[in-house]
Amino acid sequence: MDLFNQTIDQDKNWLPYDGTVNYYGKLLSKTEAGFYLERLLNTIEWRNDEAVIFGKKIITKRKVAWYGNKPYEYTYSNTTKRALPWSKELIALKTLIEKETGESFNSCLLNLYHNGEEGMAWHSDGETDLKKDGAIASLSFGAERKFAFKHKQTKEKVELFLEHGSLLIMKDTTQTFWWHRLPPSKKVIKPRVNLTFRTIIE
Repeated sequence: MDLFNQTIDQDKNWLPYDGTVNYYGKLLSKTEAGFYLERLLNTIEWRNDEAVIFGKKIITKRKVAWYGNKPYEYTYSNTTKRALPWSKELIALKTLIEKETGESFNSCLLNLYHNGEEGMAWHSDGETDLKKDGAIASLSFGAERKFAFKHKQTKEKVELFLEHGSLLIMKDTTQTFWWHRLPPSKKVIKPRVNLTFRTIIE
C-alpha cells in the first residue's frame, strides 16, 4: 500500500480569513508524477509568455500554454491567448482532480519554470474571463517550490511548499482578498511544471 499522502488534512483552510485554500498533498505516486512530468515537458506546446507592462512588451523566460474545452480567449497582462484542444494527459489529470475535489473545470493555464531563478510576482487571478469566486486547481510537477499568499489589506502572509504530484485548491473570495506568488530560489535547479485548471465564463 502506498502511503504517500497519509498525513495531509485536505479540509484544512490555509488562509486565516477572506478565502479558502486547501492543500491535498500528493495525488500521484512518484512514478505516476514522473511520467506526467516527462509527458508535459515534451508534448505541451510551450511558448514564452508575453506581457505588456507600462506600454512595454516583456518576454518572460518562463513558458506557458493554454488549453480548454473550446478555443476560449483569455486575457491577462494585456495579452490574449486562444485555448488549444486538450491533450490526453491533460484530460486524464482534469478528470482526476475533478473526481478528487468535486469541482469542474473547462480550461487550463500551464506554466513551465526551468529552474528556481524563474518565478511569479505577487498577483491574483481576478480576470473578468474567469468565474468569480470559482475554484482554481493548481497541480504541481517537478521541483518542490515555496508558494506564498499575502492579504491585500493586512499584508499577512501564508507560505507552504508544493510537492511533486501535489494539488492545491484556491476558491471562494481568495482572489478578491489575497495575492499569491512563486518566489524565486537559487537553490532550485530542476524544472517545475504547474497546471492551473480554471473555469472560463461562456
